[in-house]
Amino acid sequence: MPVLDDYLSIVEAAQVLGVHPGTVKRLCRNGKLEATKVYNAWLIRSGTLHSFAKAYKGRRGRPSAKTHQ
Repeated sequence: MPVLDDYLSIVEAAQVLGVHPGTVKRLCRNGKLEATKVYNAWLIRSGTLHSFAKAYKGRRGRPSAKTHQ
């Protein structure tokens, strides 16, 4: 489909970022990664993902409960 050549799926985006697909879905849902939801799938522009990937510093696990003073 030539119309969708510039878009990546959640799974493809997860491979680019090196994270779990669920993480990419959460980033899209929370508005941190610009994406378009079509029916039950998220589509992410390739350029948008690569710009996001440059600045993304994914952290594993839960956030620290300690407060920094």
